[in-house]
Amino acid sequence: MAAACVLLSTGRAQDSVRGPNLVYNHSFEDYRECPQRIDATGVLTTVEAWYQPTGGSSDYYNVCGRRECAVPNNKLGSQMPLTGNGYCGIYCSQENYREYLQTELRTPLEAGATYEVAFHVSLAELSPEGVGTLGALFTHERIADTSRQILMHRESSPNGLAKQTIATYYTPQVMGSADRPLTDTAVWQRVEGRFVAQGGERFMTIGNFMPTSRSGVASSGSDRAIVRGAYYYLDDVSVRCVARPPTADTTAEKSTTQARPKLAVGTTFVLDDVYFEFDRSTILQQSYNALTSLIAMLDEHPQLRIEIGGHTDSQGSEKYNLRLSESRARAVRDYLVERGVNPRRLRFRGYGESQPRATNDTEEGRAQNRRVEIKVIAADRSGN
Repeated sequence: MAAACVLLSTGRAQDSVRGPNLVYNHSFEDYRECPQRIDATGVLTTVEAWYQPTGGSSDYYNVCGRRECAVPNNKLGSQMPLTGNGYCGIYCSQENYREYLQTELRTPLEAGATYEVAFHVSLAELSPEGVGTLGALFTHERIADTSRQILMHRESSPNGLAKQTIATYYTPQVMGSADRPLTDTAVWQRVEGRFVAQGGERFMTIGNFMPTSRSGVASSGSDRAIVRGAYYYLDDVSVRCVARPPTADTTAEKSTTQARPKLAVGTTFVLDDVYFEFDRSTILQQSYNALTSLIAMLDEHPQLRIEIGGHTDSQGSEKYNLRLSESRARAVRDYLVERGVNPRRLRFRGYGESQPRATNDTEEGRAQNRRVEIKVIAADRSGN
């Protein structure tokens, strides 16, 4: 269910109502490690909550980075961040090679609500050209494509006894104009727009979705250009609800409140939508929404203490599964502590395969058994 579009007053006449920014790590300040190098065939793993949806190797820059991915001076030019200490970079023009950035929003978009989208770009100094059609695409499902070319929507269609794959261009909900190419290498340029959501869109992908012939390619005028095409630094991304649909009310908010588990001592509930890398305890980025909701619950009930329980299916040895479940429970505990939760309120334990919720004879049953459970071990004084 899409979360309700909560509007806030900003005190500005032109923006009398604006919701909170739905983008995690919107200015690329949170990172797992300082960027070390730019790898033409690498995978973006250093910056929190952002990743590349295709084979194109998006890049991360930070003041703590090594020379070729440092700030302000790096391999593609020189630019200070619009805010903070970091930004990302993507290659956006040649059709035989493109790069994109993708993230999962804090909450799915609400049907009929109007959202304002904005991001800032600066053309790298070593780029010989710029384009005008950088855009933001919102989808219900994560995009995962191994192609290193322009990102396209692909679907299979029957063709006699076989199937053929039909590829069509994506249409971003927000996109710059081919008539106004973004060629400034000195200042940050803002790409913005508003659109009405269908409802349930959870993922945002940023890049150039247009073929080169429709991208408004223009010379950058740079006398230092040594790379092909247009390479952009990207900073300060925002998605905010600015208008609710006429028929919207607080029903969704009330149902969300009513659906929350009771917090009596001994209460146990599954923390849905928490995922890990296969056979590892590394938390995947699509887990952030669920973990953020758990943090919000703990903030609302400061006396609450919980146990984080890790559970696995029965594949593998019992000893291995016990160790893996404990490692995953510890990873969730560490994630919460890193984001400000007092460690004294958290206990973790691995149960391995010892407490299945369903059969281990089917994939559906095994998926239910691979879970993180939260158990209330001390409730707040209000008795909620």
